[in-house]
Amino acid sequence: MTFAPTALIGESFVGDGVNAAHTNIVLGRRGGPVETAWATALATPSAGHVPFVTVLKPSVPVQPPTLFVPKAAAVGELHERATWGAAQAGLALGVTDALGDLIPLDEAANLLIIAAIWVNPAVDDLDEAFANQRAAAFRAVAAAVAGTPKVDDVLAVARSGAANPFYTPGEALVAKTAVTR
Repeated sequence: MTFAPTALIGESFVGDGVNAAHTNIVLGRRGGPVETAWATALATPSAGHVPFVTVLKPSVPVQPPTLFVPKAAAVGELHERATWGAAQAGLALGVTDALGDLIPLDEAANLLIIAAIWVNPAVDDLDEAFANQRAAAFRAVAAAVAGTPKVDDVLAVARSGAANPFYTPGEALVAKTAVTR
């Protein structure tokens, strides 16, 4: 069986407050739709959202090659250092941590990853941002490879409503706006 025949999708949110990391990844094979999306994103940056190849160190790109796509335009010196420095390093090590355990070593050269990364413009701790991003990257790859969450898990969670770090509707509002089936 071929690992990641077309595309695998994963998501993870790690941490609290302004140093939290939110990571979405698409993992797929070279020669497929993920490669087309990877090359297109790299070749067509938009103002404030310039994708770049994730490196462990200058001239040492992570494997599988991983495209870092910022969700927030870098504003100010600390946010720029958090995005291009701490979050990039966390992503690089999180993906590398997945090699062998989650991504077969003999498949790494055949794969590509697109990672959409949120770094809060109010970030205030580069070390915490790095640690959160490393964990979020690994967990996003793990979710992609495992195909989680499963539909039954999503439906079970949905029964209690929806919530995210930026908004949680009250129970009365959830009940009031429920769709009748």
